[in-house]
Amino acid sequence: MNTVTVPAMDRAGAVLTGKRLLFASALLMRILMTFFGMYQDETMEVKYTDIDYHVFTDASRFVTQGASPYRRSTYRYTPLLAWMLAPNIYLSVHFGKLLFMACDLISGYLTYSILRRRGMPCQLACRYCSLWLLNPLPAGVSSRGNAEGLLAALVLATLACLEDGHPARAGAFYGLSVHMKIYPVTYALPIALSLRAAPGRGTSDTVPPHCGGKLVKALRRFLNRDLLVFAAVSGSVFCGFTLLFYQMYGWEFLQETYLYHLTRRDIRHNFSAYFYMLYLTAESSWSLALGLAAFLPQLALLLLTSLAYHSDLAFCCFLNTAIFVCFNKVCTSQCFLWYLCLMPLVLPRLAMSLRRGLALLVLWFAGQAVWLAPAYLLEFEGQNTFVLVWLAGLLFLLINTYVLVEIICHYKPEQRTKLD
Repeated sequence: MNTVTVPAMDRAGAVLTGKRLLFASALLMRILMTFFGMYQDETMEVKYTDIDYHVFTDASRFVTQGASPYRRSTYRYTPLLAWMLAPNIYLSVHFGKLLFMACDLISGYLTYSILRRRGMPCQLACRYCSLWLLNPLPAGVSSRGNAEGLLAALVLATLACLEDGHPARAGAFYGLSVHMKIYPVTYALPIALSLRAAPGRGTSDTVPPHCGGKLVKALRRFLNRDLLVFAAVSGSVFCGFTLLFYQMYGWEFLQETYLYHLTRRDIRHNFSAYFYMLYLTAESSWSLALGLAAFLPQLALLLLTSLAYHSDLAFCCFLNTAIFVCFNKVCTSQCFLWYLCLMPLVLPRLAMSLRRGLALLVLWFAGQAVWLAPAYLLEFEGQNTFVLVWLAGLLFLLINTYVLVEIICHYKPEQRTKLD
């Protein structure tokens, strides 16, 4: 018996050690990048810390003084973030970076948990998690003080709770994620459809069967207990924070946190295919209408993907996020993390050769490089390359569309086997 048990225990110990080594390496990489950033900030002209981190810290200073965080110009986030970073004022200015790096590790652990729940071996799950944990892009973003890692953790926590059959917990995380940043609202329809279509979740327990009327019958076909619980909890969390901060900071909170992002017309050069149009029409009476019309392609595509792929929620959320980012009026590198955090959940089901996958990755990076060349000339050399930047943005949109089509065509959903 010992000859069988000991090797099995050795393998289990080796797997556990590999998992710990992965997370320790991810943490060490982020800490080293943070220390390098501190050195760069002190000694070099080009600073490492993201300008948004200084905005967060200034807003936190205002709230600790009893003032509005919106006294800090360009702070267009929920006051909750400013309150969360209050230790930046009381303890250390680097507290926020440590928080965001911790969220990166939490995202990796949640990804690992979801993959294990699907029946994936521990060692293979660690390999897929390493695509996030050891990826220099999310590590760099969090160590520079950007809060995207916090959103990634909330989104993955929502998916983990849904896959584990806990709609109340999922609703709490989802309501908080939408409050923190508006883009997770694109998951509302696929989540509702997935909860409605989930096996074993009938509708007879939500509406009495003797109730008549077409409306009631339609509700009985759509609603179930899990969907109602999820909607009630997520709505309560979102509305609760909204009412709380509206009472504290008034209309300015609604304008800066929500409405600004709906009517935003960012004319600075970015990856978006819309930036040049908005730049040219900035003073036009049509500017606001054009900005709102830019949402129409997004809405149409989001509706189609939600209806087609809601049965595989993680994949559907990945597609919706990628579509939202690629077709948005403002598209920057940090937005790529919104869907890259979901990529480890998608890759195991891609029936695509390594060579083809690497070719798509190279093509994606090449599209960014083509854009960066005229953008550098515009930003640092002062040359008029607006048209070239716009054409490069159109090319990058085509590349992203092609990559998404390839992913959809090669995606093969698998039957999940839940581990004991």
